[in-house]
Amino acid sequence: MPAVTVDNVAALPRVNEPDSTVMTERPLASVTTAPSGFEGEGFPVRRAFAGVSMSDLDPFVHMDQMGEVNYAPGEPKGTPWHPHRGFETVTYMIDGTFAHQDSHGGGGVITDGATQWMTAGGGILHIETPPEELVVSGGLFHGIQLWVNLPAKDKMIPPAYQGLEAGDVTLLSSTDGGSLIRVIAGEVAGHAGPGSTHTPMALLHVTMSAGAQLRLPWNAGFNALVYVLAGSGRVGAEGRPVQVGQLARFGAGDWITVRADDVGASRHSELELLILGGRPIGEPVEHYGPFVMNTRAEIQQAMDDFHAGRLGSIPENALMPHVPDPHPFRAEHTGI
Repeated sequence: MPAVTVDNVAALPRVNEPDSTVMTERPLASVTTAPSGFEGEGFPVRRAFAGVSMSDLDPFVHMDQMGEVNYAPGEPKGTPWHPHRGFETVTYMIDGTFAHQDSHGGGGVITDGATQWMTAGGGILHIETPPEELVVSGGLFHGIQLWVNLPAKDKMIPPAYQGLEAGDVTLLSSTDGGSLIRVIAGEVAGHAGPGSTHTPMALLHVTMSAGAQLRLPWNAGFNALVYVLAGSGRVGAEGRPVQVGQLARFGAGDWITVRADDVGASRHSELELLILGGRPIGEPVEHYGPFVMNTRAEIQQAMDDFHAGRLGSIPENALMPHVPDPHPFRAEHTGI
């Protein structure tokens, strides 16, 4: 995975081991397996939160692992223009490239360790699509899209956009030097990531060497979720096995334990994890399509506002999905 890395993990600032005499390890609450599906124009995803109650996910609503897929030329797909209201979308690219544009003026290209953080707030239209060159050439594509809820008081705030480059991410090491910790948002052991969040939360991408163990301090006021992007390992004090596409949810406490399997236990020599958690909002959630509100009436209002054009307009010269020519040599050979 080409997300930002370093030659010498041991040279990075280290996350100190939790003090077990005054801190409590979080018990493992559940392990669920993400079913596969398709999103947007038809790109493959794993539905990471399937089978977990909304109250246990709070403040998160939805997460897709996009890929990992190696596209042939002409196959890469994205999402067309569509609306959002009431939450934030976080797109983290591990492999490949996505282009973004929205009706509020945000936009850019995210690739190999970069993150797009869009606050939909009161309403926005946007598009995420692979750029023309990737559609033409094909290639590896792998990323995450996470939906972070907003509390009722912030659901109608003005839209905003953050482009976080790979080099902006805070890099840390575990105590034993066997884990590279990328802090994208929030704070871990006094080290803060670059993402600015309305809902207090933390988001990490962790790479663990074969056989490594990570005892990670975690905010006691946050929930704690560990999603396996690649490889295999064990979680919790009991060492429950987990593998790619599985989500481990932890109970209350001060730290979590993850161990990577030894070499040979998986086709991946390293264990790749997305670790996330946030302070529960504790409000009713109504989720319908691209809208996340508190009541059904607010969902209906969002739909009415979208159809009336009140969530924004597609800008002139807007980014559009690239559609490959099905007959690329026709003009050359026929003279058309």
